[in-house]
Amino acid sequence: MKIAVCVNHVPDTAAKINISSDGKSIDNTGVTYVVNPYDEFAIEEALKTKEKFGGDTIAISLGNESNKETLRKALAMGIDNAVLLKTEEYYDSLSVAKALAAEIKAQNSGLVFFGKQSVDFDNSIVGQLTAELLNYNCVSVVVEFELKENKIIADREIEGGKEVVETLLPAVITTQKGLNDPRYASLKGIMAAKKKVIEEKTLAKPNNFTEVIGMKKPAPKQPGKIIGTDSSAVPELVRLLREEAKVI
Repeated sequence: MKIAVCVNHVPDTAAKINISSDGKSIDNTGVTYVVNPYDEFAIEEALKTKEKFGGDTIAISLGNESNKETLRKALAMGIDNAVLLKTEEYYDSLSVAKALAAEIKAQNSGLVFFGKQSVDFDNSIVGQLTAELLNYNCVSVVVEFELKENKIIADREIEGGKEVVETLLPAVITTQKGLNDPRYASLKGIMAAKKKVIEEKTLAKPNNFTEVIGMKKPAPKQPGKIIGTDSSAVPELVRLLREEAKVI
């Protein structure tokens, strides 16, 4: 069995983000990039599945040269091979899914793991779109995963509880926090990852269905007000909530 895991290279969630001069992208000055946090659960589950059932694992990422850093992290954790779908172009969610689906098909991978979302754009749809393009079954926001021969039993997170889903391979699984505890890369794994060749495949310009026409930061929060310190302030507080904040 060949197991694919799709990973993204994203700004650290603790990074201070500024808009670049074109108004359509972020300014990368001083921004640290990391493996998409949800993709770490996907990597770990791919490795656990391989350890239990055997087979080969491959990490796939779409982006520029810097994405190799994330692929190296996946290799250091234990992934066997890596492919970079190389591009400097902006790809919308559907274009990303099309490129990933084509590569997954070429790799003949019957089980594919994604993080439930990428923390840069937070669209949360690439895994599902990829499954649809491949005509694979799909279970999203998975917090428990079990594979029995070609049958998958998965618990997925829903509002207020969990939903148990059974499906068959081939399948796409999108992973949620709580599914596992991602392992740390060992020194041996890090050294081995440096020697591995990351296959590069150059992509053509995408046929996007959406376009980023502008980015802007949220408006700064207004300073707080202290109306009073005892019950005499309640009428004024109610008035401000009704007339100024318009929340009641």
